[in-house]
Amino acid sequence: MGLPLASKIFEVKPDIPLEEIAEKLKDYRVVEEREEEAVSFELVTEVRDLDLRKNILEGIFSKDKIILIPQRGKNVPVVKTTEARIVFRKERDMTLLTVVQEKHFANAVASLLSHQLFLSYRAIVEARISPEIMRAFHERNPENTKVIYFDDLDIPEVDKLALYGESVKNSALYEEYLRHGKIWYIVFQVPNTSYVMGLTRNCVVTSFTRMNEIDFLDYIFREVHPLIYESAGK
Repeated sequence: MGLPLASKIFEVKPDIPLEEIAEKLKDYRVVEEREEEAVSFELVTEVRDLDLRKNILEGIFSKDKIILIPQRGKNVPVVKTTEARIVFRKERDMTLLTVVQEKHFANAVASLLSHQLFLSYRAIVEARISPEIMRAFHERNPENTKVIYFDDLDIPEVDKLALYGESVKNSALYEEYLRHGKIWYIVFQVPNTSYVMGLTRNCVVTSFTRMNEIDFLDYIFREVHPLIYESAGK
């Protein structure tokens, strides 16, 4: 079993064939010379292991950075490589990019890929799930929801409201919170499984239970992507 996983989903705005994306990314490799504590380093940012099949293009994005490790009174620089699986999927006249990594790194990956593919940082943007679709998603299986956060509130000086545990099942409180705001984030158990997931309206998906990457992506494709299509009217 793998570690708990995080991902973020983006929309590729330009209509571009996956073959063209693969062609533009296949030799992507940038080497940066850096010096830290009088030690020279080569920091590599690259895309590798690209695999195109049917409506899916996937690969590995990796980026080096220098971190300082305290060691016997000195800071010793070492290279740390962070990797993310990137998956472009074309469906229903949309191309979605899923980056399997925590949201800050995923945002940086999407921004860099947007510039590499389209010479613009605005070509790959956050995918979105509408508040109405988030509400419908929760209300399909309300007994499986463990946490709900509400945002966009009309209550002065209150940014977010939350329902936890038994209060999630309090329908009067839930309806009251809905009158004042919109569902931003839910934590829920996937029906008929032991998986506990988190989902935000800007498409950060987190697995709080251990699962492998293949099962994680399969769940995202099967359950989360359709919410994005529906929100976009596709």
